[in-house]
Amino acid sequence: MNSVDISNELHQLLSGSNVNLQLSVPQLVEKVLNRQEGVLTSTGAVKAETGKYTGRSPKDKYIVEEASSKNKIDWGAVNQPISEEVFCNLYTKVIQHLQQKDEVYVFRGFAGADEKHRLPIQIVNEYAWHNLFAHQLFIRPTEEELSVHNPEFTVISAPDFKADPLIDGTKSETFIIVSFERRTVLIGGTEYAGEMKKSIFSVMNYLLPENGILPMHCSANVGREGDVALFFGLSGTGKTTLSADPNRKLIGDDEHGWSSNGVFNIEGGCYAKCINLSREKEPQIFNAIRFGAVLENVVVHEHTREADYDDNSLTENTRAAYQLQAIDNIVNPSLAGHPNTIIFLTADAFGVLPPISKLSKEQAMFHFLSGYTSKLAGTERGVTSPEATFSTCFGSPFLPLPATRYAEMLGQKIDEHNSKVYLVNTGWTGGEYGTGTRMKLAYTRAMVQAALEGELTNVETAKDSIFGLEIPLHVPGVPDEVLQPSKTWTDKAAYEAKAIELAEKFRANFKKFSNVAPDIEELGGPQHN
Repeated sequence: MNSVDISNELHQLLSGSNVNLQLSVPQLVEKVLNRQEGVLTSTGAVKAETGKYTGRSPKDKYIVEEASSKNKIDWGAVNQPISEEVFCNLYTKVIQHLQQKDEVYVFRGFAGADEKHRLPIQIVNEYAWHNLFAHQLFIRPTEEELSVHNPEFTVISAPDFKADPLIDGTKSETFIIVSFERRTVLIGGTEYAGEMKKSIFSVMNYLLPENGILPMHCSANVGREGDVALFFGLSGTGKTTLSADPNRKLIGDDEHGWSSNGVFNIEGGCYAKCINLSREKEPQIFNAIRFGAVLENVVVHEHTREADYDDNSLTENTRAAYQLQAIDNIVNPSLAGHPNTIIFLTADAFGVLPPISKLSKEQAMFHFLSGYTSKLAGTERGVTSPEATFSTCFGSPFLPLPATRYAEMLGQKIDEHNSKVYLVNTGWTGGEYGTGTRMKLAYTRAMVQAALEGELTNVETAKDSIFGLEIPLHVPGVPDEVLQPSKTWTDKAAYEAKAIELAEKFRANFKKFSNVAPDIEELGGPQHN
């Protein structure tokens, strides 16, 4: 089956009488309720459950091995190859499955807030609530834009269609398959809506570098003077907390591109974690969950329909999807200039990384490729002491190209725009997890603010002997003794042993890049003992 056959099959599906094209939010909410796909909460949001899959299924994610893309893809555990034959057979079955449904929902919009670089997309859904989710997460077209909209990538999501691994060539009933040649994402066997969002991010991670644009898994905001900041960090490092600043406007919370014009949001909404959400701690997110928003796997009281954000009985990974416009303090449209400041966040449970340090370009590329944080005891079965966790470019599950391609682009852009890069440790001080204490949020905020305001550009620094990092010796609002980890430990020998242990973990993780990025390792990594 070739691309023409696929477009014909899709055309036949979309020409069917069961297709609902570009329904409004109120229409979709009505469909969700009438079809009993979800319930209305006390704030007017729709709550739906995703069954046994309450998160992504990375082992069921594939890229079609095609002549035009196979030499570009970084094949491996993240980017698993699958044959064109398997894809085409599943594609036909999914189309036939959807043709037999009483209703199918289609959303057309964009990925990318910069009109010069946006990707026209369409999302074809079996569930009305999934289409509502797409309406919240992607960029919605105006009537004029819709009239000339020509989709360049299509996501087809059919949760009720389950693959048979023995017949269909998959590992399980679930599949997320990207075909770059046919410009299609095929999703089946999972009701988790996040697969749609992340599949388009993966597509943008493939397409944008071809145009000299760096795709980034980060949040971004802009200050009153127009200064732009990026925040990279894995779960638990404080990315959402630190980027939500009342004195700065949000560009976006998760996915961005950095072009020759500056930074732009790839999305039109937010997909926020909401376990233990409260109005006091995160008022912007709390207040954004209103009519049109989608709550995923959040427990709702049957009578009052109030959400219980502290209840994790369905999953720890409870989510809220809402339009960016539901937040007051945003940039609209979601684009700004070149980043003045880049913050890499880590929660180091070993307690040895400085609370803030200045990075050279090579160090920035090293820590970008490393994407380090700690997994804590108690968060997963079998984790009894802190474990070093590395996620390349702070987003390894979504990178179709070799990671060094993204790191090289980052280095070029840092050089070109003289962006200042800082590594900020929101983890432990005075000892490792269990002995030391978590860095005070007030101190972290003061350090980030000083970095954003340029107060650390010319400040006196000391070089960390093990990691080679430049540590500012004075930060407004932070006691000097907090800034150098070696001075916060009472047992100096224990500190040095733990720091050397973590440095070795960095080196071991970086071995996969040693052949392709030896200079980055030499100039940007821990010092050799």
